[in-house]
Amino acid sequence: MNDHDFVIDVSGIAKRFGDKTVVNGIDLQVKRGEIYGFLGPNGSGKTTFIRMLCGLLTPDAGRGTCLGFDVLSQQAEIKRQVGYMTQRFSYYEDLTIAENLDFIARVYAVPDRKAVVDRSLERLGLKNRRKQLAGELSGGWKQRLALAACLIHSPKLLLLDEPTAGVDPKARRDFWDEIHGLAADGLTVLITTHYMDEAERCHQLAYLAYGTLLTQGTVREVVASAALTTWSVAGPGLRELAVKLRQLDGIEQVVAFGTTLHVSGRDAAQLESAIQQLRDDRHQWTKIQAGLEDVFISLMGESKDNFA
Repeated sequence: MNDHDFVIDVSGIAKRFGDKTVVNGIDLQVKRGEIYGFLGPNGSGKTTFIRMLCGLLTPDAGRGTCLGFDVLSQQAEIKRQVGYMTQRFSYYEDLTIAENLDFIARVYAVPDRKAVVDRSLERLGLKNRRKQLAGELSGGWKQRLALAACLIHSPKLLLLDEPTAGVDPKARRDFWDEIHGLAADGLTVLITTHYMDEAERCHQLAYLAYGTLLTQGTVREVVASAALTTWSVAGPGLRELAVKLRQLDGIEQVVAFGTTLHVSGRDAAQLESAIQQLRDDRHQWTKIQAGLEDVFISLMGESKDNFA
C-alpha cells in the first residue's frame, strides 16, 4: 500500500501543555472507509490527538497528512473536509432542528442548501421533527441532530468524540448502523468510546493511556498482543475469594463479571500455580479467551498517569 491510500498518515505526533506531555509521539495510519476506534482512560489524550488531526490544534512535534493535507501547515484545508462531533451537544437549543442544520450549511457555504437540509432530515429520520426545538430533544435525538450537522457539508472524514455517551441502547445501535453505512460508502470514521461492545464494532482499534499509544490493530490482534491468560470462576463466596486472589503473586487482575470472576495474568504458569492454592470443590474454574475489557484493564494497570 502506498502513502496515497491512507486518509490519515502521521508519525511522532506530540502535544505538550506547559511541562506536561499530553500526546507522546503517536504514529497512525488509517485507510479510506475504516472505522478506527480510540480507547483509553479519561485524560489519556484521545481528544487532543483527534483535534490535532482535524486542524483544531497544532502539534508540537511530528509530521504527516490528513486527507492529503499537511497537519502542520494546511489546517484550514483539513477543517473544510472534516465533520467533528464533540462530546458535548454544541448546537443552538433555541433553534429548531431544521434551523440548526440550515445554519451549519450556511457556515460551510453548501450549494443548494435547502435541498441538502431536506435530504439530511430525511436520511436521519428527523423530517417529522424538523420544527422541534433542539433544546427539547432527548439524548438520542440530539445525537442524530449532531450527526446530521457533521455530515451536512459531505465531509471525507468524520471525527466522533464519545458520541453515544448518555443515550439508550437502541439509540446506540441505530447510531452504529448509520456509521457502518457511511463507512461502506467510503467515509472514514475516527471514534473515541469507553464501551467495549462499540470497540468491537470498529475495524481497527488503538489504546491510548496518558498520552502514549500502547497497542493498535484489529480486535483479534489487540487481544493476542496482550498475551493475557484468563480464567473464569463461579461458585459461592466470590467476594471473599477475590480478596484472597488479589494477594497472590502471578495474578494481575480479578474482576467481577456477573456471577463469575475473571482472573488474569500474563505468566500463564505462574497464574495457574497461584490459582491452584485456592482451588476447592465449591468453585468451577474454566480457562477462557481474554476479552477486550480484560486487556484494557490490564493495560490501564501498567500505565502511569502523566499528571500524577
